[in-house]
Amino acid sequence: MSASNLVALGIDISKASFDVALLKSDKRSKVGKFDNTSEGFEQLSQWLRGQGVEQVHACLEATNVYGHALAIHLFRQGHQVSIVNPARVKGYAKSQLSRTKNDRADAGLIARFCRDLKPSLWHPCAAEVAKLQGFSRRLEALEHMVTQEQNRLDICDEEFRADIEAHIQFLKGQVESVKKRLHEHIKAHESLAKQHQLLTSIAGIGDKTAAIVLAEIGTLAVFGSARQLAAFAGLTPQEFTSGSSVNGKTRLCKIGNPRLRKALYFPALTSIRHCPQIQAFRQRLLQAGKTKMQVVGAVMHKLIRVIYGVLKSGQPFDASKLMPPNQAQSKAEKSLTSALAS
Repeated sequence: MSASNLVALGIDISKASFDVALLKSDKRSKVGKFDNTSEGFEQLSQWLRGQGVEQVHACLEATNVYGHALAIHLFRQGHQVSIVNPARVKGYAKSQLSRTKNDRADAGLIARFCRDLKPSLWHPCAAEVAKLQGFSRRLEALEHMVTQEQNRLDICDEEFRADIEAHIQFLKGQVESVKKRLHEHIKAHESLAKQHQLLTSIAGIGDKTAAIVLAEIGTLAVFGSARQLAAFAGLTPQEFTSGSSVNGKTRLCKIGNPRLRKALYFPALTSIRHCPQIQAFRQRLLQAGKTKMQVVGAVMHKLIRVIYGVLKSGQPFDASKLMPPNQAQSKAEKSLTSALAS
């Protein structure tokens, strides 16, 4: 059964609980509230059966990790699931002139959004990729805590210095432990190990970035083109012009995965320093009047396209396949250069 023929189930989720709104055609929505636990998930399934519904198109916002377990449960129960950017639901709410803001009303709003816009379906990634993402995000959190404690050390009272230093050492030990387990996990899975090797063949991308890219991309099969992957990372140009009065600067559209975008920033700088083809690309953009930060954004965009090509083809990075300095610009490069023009 297609998603368009299914009953819409809107879910507004929080850490402890979630509200649902079941929207049947030509009927008022049925609402419920459940604990965000495995027991609550089972109660939801029983509630749906009590409503005479066997399969739904469930929709929830991408809010941290609170809804991940519920999404997996619904998927395994045979329901269709969509996880959408909260900005889309917010935009839909404005279009509907919604005035009420509470958990039950939000669930109803998400249900109507699901019914009217029929968002694309979500599929859970493979178990080994999900575990890799867990390692990657735990490592990110630990490194952030180390930075926080080091900043506190600069301004702390002498009485607390020893405590903070001890905590920093403990956190660093945890960082090394997670790094080791992460890389052991990659080596233990042939598909991950092969993709990791392909990514590290790209100029500027090291072990850490390769792991983050694999964790955040998930399954390459969900991206039909390099541009779709660039859009997922928030690395496509966003134009801001209208008529003769609005002529804003074109910037990167940052509606995308911030972890993936952040992970490509320093690799872009490294490739600018060490890859002659990227250096030539940078020089052409500078000569066209682009700022240094626009150039970095363009290189990040090129890197995500290279990542797609390498993973899609299964072939290591070959710098000679990038546009040589003495050849005409490719169609994609001309389009990108034009879009980056302010």
